[in-house]
Amino acid sequence: MTTHRIALIPGDGIGTEVLPAARRVLDAVAARHGIAFSYDEFDWSCERYLREGAMMPDDGLDQLRGHDAILLGAVGYPGVPDHVSLWGLLIPIRRGFRQYVNLRPIRVFEGVASPLRTAEPGEVDFVVVRENVEGEYSEIGGRLNRGFPEEMAVQEAVFTRAGVGRVLDYAFDLAARRGGRLTSATKSNGIVHTMPFWDELVNERARHHPHVAWEQEHIDALAAKFVLQPARYDVVVGSNLFGDILSDLAAAVAGSIGIAPAANLNPERAFPSMFEPVHGSAPDIAGRGIANPLGAIWSAAMMLDHLGHPAAATDITDAIAAVLAETPVRTPDLGGSAGTAEFTEKLLELL
Repeated sequence: MTTHRIALIPGDGIGTEVLPAARRVLDAVAARHGIAFSYDEFDWSCERYLREGAMMPDDGLDQLRGHDAILLGAVGYPGVPDHVSLWGLLIPIRRGFRQYVNLRPIRVFEGVASPLRTAEPGEVDFVVVRENVEGEYSEIGGRLNRGFPEEMAVQEAVFTRAGVGRVLDYAFDLAARRGGRLTSATKSNGIVHTMPFWDELVNERARHHPHVAWEQEHIDALAAKFVLQPARYDVVVGSNLFGDILSDLAAAVAGSIGIAPAANLNPERAFPSMFEPVHGSAPDIAGRGIANPLGAIWSAAMMLDHLGHPAAATDITDAIAAVLAETPVRTPDLGGSAGTAEFTEKLLELL
């Protein structure tokens, strides 16, 4: 019996509804594969911020450090600015634990209609690899002359050889294990310093991966091709900003952001990695019991794979595919009327 210690952060809104569903699925598949989980739950959230003035305590990273992985629900709450919630919880975890790879698989499932005529089940199956700790989302910059006509804001993008090189190596290695194709998102025709530097490093790292075919696309053209030709992609790698935008666009291509998972990985495993659905806290439907749990459940499957249990992870993704292809049970975001609990029960039945 292999035991893993998991930190649970339900967070805000529907995060508190989908994380229990993911935990039920984890426990069900664990019993089959000789895995055990011990869970520690943390109430870190925007509600905690409103109550105590901080998203998490000062020693929050130390409390998480001894866990094998972190499973997060969602963060965000009306009345708390998004930059407060993001920089108070998610970004400190990502950067403090060197989770420099953000991994977002995109798949069109049978039974989920994509808004695109060209996105067929079985044909659209790719991964966006996003640089997760530097790039455009740096802390360097500031505001000057607040409230005056000459008020200004400066935000510096930071691209380092080490930071870009390691995420490119991860993306090339992943492409070598998948279809052998990689696409790099760039904008070097308009962004004169950082993007040519990115392109140079892609070309440099490609020489270490001769069996991977690669191309680069300007971000604006790539966004259009995601819509027009989504089946052509296998692994797409981009900077923090470009990867963020592309992965949300790709989730919409797949039919619903409610099913999209994400992993924040420390590939060296020196620190715990964090897994979370992409959908956010969805305050408009929170508390109604109708949230789609698939994003959290698929994220839990990614966690299992990262922890060294690929067969258990495949059991979960197979059950996700089955519940969508073989049953009419759907949450409202997928055009149905089932609640979170009913949808989870059907998936557990198939699992």
